[in-house]
Amino acid sequence: MIALNQLSKVFSAGRPNEFVALEGVTLSIPALALTVLKGPSGSGKTTLLSILGCMARPTSGRIMIGDREITSLPEKFLTAIRRKTFGFIFQQHNLIGGITALENIMLPAYPDGEKFSALKARAYGLLDLFNMTSKAKFNVGWLSGGEVQRVAIARALINDPEILIADEPTAHLDSALSYEFMEIMKGLKEKGKTIIMASHDPIVYESGIVDFVVAMRDGKVIR
Repeated sequence: MIALNQLSKVFSAGRPNEFVALEGVTLSIPALALTVLKGPSGSGKTTLLSILGCMARPTSGRIMIGDREITSLPEKFLTAIRRKTFGFIFQQHNLIGGITALENIMLPAYPDGEKFSALKARAYGLLDLFNMTSKAKFNVGWLSGGEVQRVAIARALINDPEILIADEPTAHLDSALSYEFMEIMKGLKEKGKTIIMASHDPIVYESGIVDFVVAMRDGKVIR
């Protein structure tokens, strides 16, 4: 589904502080599978995820999603692809404080101009999927760590994306919540989602539901 060809990312190119975050990454990521990018901090995992999700551009190389080359598309097209194709689960969750769980879930869908009642119903459906309906009107600051994680996953699903991208999703969770997170990912994979994660957590990359593990170090794929 996603093919990367000789992908590189260089920050501050030509300057004394030049840093090569990715170098010559060639990789195929299959559809309907759970792929984990594994490696230590600084290995390039997060940079690769941000480029995969159209949140950053590579310095060189090509990205194909299906039969479409996206590397050279103008930003307005990338924005549309980012919103429709990908759902993002961030390490810090990035929920908006001061508003409810329901409102946080609905936020990514507002730019599409969908009828409010239909959007609200879909958000409630996602809350129900994660047994969170009773917390819909709660300010996110009142939720537990596991509840915040489930709201973040529901928000990532609100636009019904084909691909879920998760960056170190268990970094701030205890073991029990990490296993719970992987069970949720198992259910989503069974529903036909393609899932790409970056993690150095063995609970993630050693999980039986993971189809492929890509080992990275120093901006390169090593296995």
